[in-house]
Amino acid sequence: MRIILWSVAFLLSTAAVAYAFDGQSPGPLREFRLGPAAHDVDGLWSGDSKEKGPDICAEAVFNRLLFTLLAASAYPNAGVSLNTRGDTSTLYGGFKLVWDPPSILLFSSGLGLAVHNGKCDTDLPDRKSLGARVLFRVPIEIGCNLTPRYRLWLVFNHISNAYLFSPNKGLDTLGVMVSYRF
Repeated sequence: MRIILWSVAFLLSTAAVAYAFDGQSPGPLREFRLGPAAHDVDGLWSGDSKEKGPDICAEAVFNRLLFTLLAASAYPNAGVSLNTRGDTSTLYGGFKLVWDPPSILLFSSGLGLAVHNGKCDTDLPDRKSLGARVLFRVPIEIGCNLTPRYRLWLVFNHISNAYLFSPNKGLDTLGVMVSYRF
């Protein structure tokens, strides 16, 4: 994690030009993201951690503007988070709301649904009780433009059933993704 933080600091301190992604991609994809994430991180929105292992994450942001809100543009997205130790993995979709000012830094959030292969209700000490098979997903992301096509993102994702079912333990991931803009 230290290496990642030092790399981000180096890239930010040496960036002489702020890149903005100009124009629209001609194809259906706007951006593709890939990277690792820490699974079920302790002390975040969901509280305690029970599950282990890193996740491998991939996400597609589609090239269809849904709406604009507060100087941000919303695009549909879909992705997968695969746990490498056999704990909860997710398949998700929704929309990504991106604030992309003409600078090196950007911010993204959104809302969606995730379907998972974890436990809905369990007494196992090393598994989360998520309460329902389909959960809400909230991403919060801070990114920086590396080049006109590549971005680096610090990504937080929370999934839970929003207290619509019991139990509602929720699950948080924290990771780094590199994206390619088409």
